[in-house]
Amino acid sequence: MKMLKLLAFTGALATSVNVLAEGGGDRTFERAFSANAKAMEQYAAKQGKAPPVVTDYAYGMKLDVAKVVSVVKPQPACNVVPTAMTYEDSKGQLNTLKYNVMGVCRNNGG
Repeated sequence: MKMLKLLAFTGALATSVNVLAEGGGDRTFERAFSANAKAMEQYAAKQGKAPPVVTDYAYGMKLDVAKVVSVVKPQPACNVVPTAMTYEDSKGQLNTLKYNVMGVCRNNGG
């Protein structure tokens, strides 16, 4: 019986690793981004400001960042991953910028 449980656990673990390798990181980011967006809407309401406008970063874009309010933590991966930052500009308006960064690679190889 213990062997059966061990095999079931190993199978579930292997399946979850395959799901992450096939775009699970994007789903993880979208969940984190959605949770952050809700938190930023609440933050905006408490500050008496409009909810942040979401913009995708484009190379060369001029940014006016007066205060960083929140950053969505990048996923651990050995490749480029999405992330987002919510900031207040010099006019006091909230903005959310979606952009890509190199993931935090935890490869112990050498």
